[in-house]
Amino acid sequence: MSPVAIVTAASQGMGAAIAKELHARGYRLALLARSDNLQAIARETEALAVQGSVTEPADLERLVKTTLDRYGRVDAVVNHTGHPPKGDLLAIPDEDWHKGLDVVLMNVVRMARLVTPVMEKAGKGALVNISSFAAFEPDPDFPVSAALRTALASFAKLYADRYAKAGIRMNNLLPGFIDSLPEKSDRMARIPMGRYGTMAEVAKTTAFLLSDDAGYITGQNIMVDGGLVRGL
Repeated sequence: MSPVAIVTAASQGMGAAIAKELHARGYRLALLARSDNLQAIARETEALAVQGSVTEPADLERLVKTTLDRYGRVDAVVNHTGHPPKGDLLAIPDEDWHKGLDVVLMNVVRMARLVTPVMEKAGKGALVNISSFAAFEPDPDFPVSAALRTALASFAKLYADRYAKAGIRMNNLLPGFIDSLPEKSDRMARIPMGRYGTMAEVAKTTAFLLSDDAGYITGQNIMVDGGLVRGL
């Protein structure tokens, strides 16, 4: 039977590209997003569409319940989100830091709580969290993202260690500058490959990490950045 994947923030950009790639590979899908454009992506990918936000626990609960009601299983999850608040480092208000926590980290924690028992019962599962290169090379343009995605890296490692024996894997995918964003010459100059990455490249790497071909990869932070990050 075809595997079932949940993809969040799937109405546009990398989330939509991931949904289309997984559909092409035979997954049955359940998609979450706030935008009305979700319906079009769901029609294109023959997916279950649930409108809601990754920052709302009740919406995540409704997504997982509806997925199980429709398909009876959850084999894979892609935790994709929008961008957390930005600003000058010390000018960012507490409220925006807390918003960032929900957008970057707590959505993954809450989703893991919901799907892990399902995957444990099945004896297998895979989760991929779409993170950012700034998790390991902090960028002043993305201070909230940089700080909290480093926390996500720690959570993924802790989760991967805890649930490896249950057959459940979790990895983070860290895109660099991707063509879902407008190109800027100063950013382009930083990329050794001399171009932005494509949403399709992110989607294909995500599909690989969910697949059995990546069955021995867990707790990792995989850069998809064209060589942008210099750190070892």
